[in-house]
Amino acid sequence: MSHRNRYVLALGVLLAAALFKLWILPLRSSFWVDEMVTAFVVHYGPSHPSLTVAPQVTATIYYWLPWAAERLLGFSEVVYRIPSTLLMGLSLFLLARLAMRLIHPDAGWFVVFAAVTLRGINYEAADARPYAMATCVALGAAWFLVRWLDTARWLDAFFYLVCAALLWRVHLIQWPFYVVLAGYTLVRALRGETPVSWWRIGAVYAVLGAALVPVLVTTLKLLAETKAHVIFTQPPMWRELGSAFKFLLVAGGGVGAWLLGLQFKWPRQKPPSWSALVLIVGWWVCQPLALFAFSLLTGNNVFVTRYLWLSLPGAALAAAAAAGCFLPSHAWKPSAAALGAGVLLFMGGVPRFAPLHHNSNWREAAREIRGLGIQPDTPVVYPSPFIEAKSPVWQPGYALPGFLYCHLLTYPVGGTPYLLPFIPSPEAERYAATIAGGALASSGKFVVYGGDINVNRWQYFFSQRPELAGWHSKKLGAFGDVEAVVFEKPDER
Repeated sequence: MSHRNRYVLALGVLLAAALFKLWILPLRSSFWVDEMVTAFVVHYGPSHPSLTVAPQVTATIYYWLPWAAERLLGFSEVVYRIPSTLLMGLSLFLLARLAMRLIHPDAGWFVVFAAVTLRGINYEAADARPYAMATCVALGAAWFLVRWLDTARWLDAFFYLVCAALLWRVHLIQWPFYVVLAGYTLVRALRGETPVSWWRIGAVYAVLGAALVPVLVTTLKLLAETKAHVIFTQPPMWRELGSAFKFLLVAGGGVGAWLLGLQFKWPRQKPPSWSALVLIVGWWVCQPLALFAFSLLTGNNVFVTRYLWLSLPGAALAAAAAAGCFLPSHAWKPSAAALGAGVLLFMGGVPRFAPLHHNSNWREAAREIRGLGIQPDTPVVYPSPFIEAKSPVWQPGYALPGFLYCHLLTYPVGGTPYLLPFIPSPEAERYAATIAGGALASSGKFVVYGGDINVNRWQYFFSQRPELAGWHSKKLGAFGDVEAVVFEKPDER
């Protein structure tokens, strides 16, 4: 076996081991709350009446993937997450191809391992939500755009149009990426670095614009009610913006390669072209900058970590571009192997038998509640985990099954449900006081089950009620950001 092939084999083994640890092992863990929304939409359809309160939830083409997976393989956490895992595998392949075209023919392995150092990349791969699909579609759009501008082939232009038209339909928050794609196209055309004529560019972008008009209309309609779906009431902070850029990865790629160059006396290498840097840097910074500015200007904070993940391939490309200023051809694969070994050793901690994908163990919490011997008439109090659960949408008689309480369906516990909103309100407290003096006090035992902050609020509320004086409450275990508390009369403990 040649020296080159030995490196490829070693790199393949390292990548397989890293992806098994970081992508495959978490697949069996409990859904988190948004993944339970996926299950709800798949089972009850996007037109379910309860979803009208959150129209942004169904404004995506993603749900056909878990729907198809369930039809083929049945319902489970693993099955729902498999599409994202496969899409992220394709994303790494496309990312490697882009790095080989934009930075260096041998940069593919390096950029893949750089990407796997980013927690968001690994999280997407085991998440039954649209983000892996968005990342894959964005990488497809960038790859076919580069190929089209290189070759002027209409087939590449067609696939670019398909991917670019799909991206906004996967998730409405991905609109800043179109600035990156258009900017790269414009720079290459202005610099004369493409055989594609201006009229062809104009024609392709005119078709793309027409294809995106319906999504634009939908986005503008939803824009007016953004505040109703935003959890964070304070504007994002500048340090959050700095953290979003993943400077440690980018600087580490450049500084590490520079130190190796000093050690081995490598000459400086040719940096990527200006047009390549426009795509790479734009990809890296555009999504964080755009969402940060939008949040400050509108007062609606959408600077949420998962909404920034589309920038992560750009950060990995930026790290590879920084390293490429110092790494000669023969050093790329050894450097990638060292990076891969670091990923395998230090990323994700020590794998547990059932590592959690998210800090939410709804499945285990439900199991512990069922272990209490819940009877059909045992009250189970459910604070909703969704900010939309407030008056007038929330009512004590809220119809089930419903989006606001989709965790009842994914991980059922039995008993008789009593529904509370996301945040206490005078109306909710009056209702809670009524059931405290009625169904709860006469039951001998009841459970409060939901997100930790929500449950802790209502645990305190019920513990202060005179009707429940002398009752004991205890937490059933540690379930991450999920809480389950059982209240019992002293004589029934």
